[in-house]
Amino acid sequence: MTMTIAAETRSARVDTAPIEQPRPRVIAGIEGLRACVGTDLGVSSWLAVEQSAVNSFAEVTRDEQWIHVDPTRAKDGPFGATVAHGFLTLALSCGLLWEVAVVEGFSAVINYGVNKVRFPAPMPVGSRVRMHVAVTEVRDVSGGVEVVYRMTYETEGQIKPPCVADLVFRYYS
Repeated sequence: MTMTIAAETRSARVDTAPIEQPRPRVIAGIEGLRACVGTDLGVSSWLAVEQSAVNSFAEVTRDEQWIHVDPTRAKDGPFGATVAHGFLTLALSCGLLWEVAVVEGFSAVINYGVNKVRFPAPMPVGSRVRMHVAVTEVRDVSGGVEVVYRMTYETEGQIKPPCVADLVFRYYS
């Protein structure tokens, strides 16, 4: 699967500012995570959404609906072009998160799930996307903590995000 990351940090959105923090932001242990609750961790780099990546995802998942894999037919479809699968967008979350922030001081990190997933807008093939990350919750669990990351994707030049979701990780000591 080929996707390209760009170093640019500006967007057509008015409320987006250049990224100033080092990449990735390093968070130290439980106390570091707790200190991040209610804060924005940052924004990933832009990622180009290419037809080859969408086709590969379609093949692996066996979701080969024409709106994803047939550019000729999709020109006359509801979005005017092929669009990435919502679950492909969601699948980018871990890689984009680790580009924004990493957490140190744990023996194991488990992807525990995803809450409140929505796909408010299509993500057209050929567009560029990035992810804004915030920590919304840190709670104790047996042997560690559970962290909820609010992920808000942004498609360059678009107002509505292609995906908003809460990614849940568990960090164990």
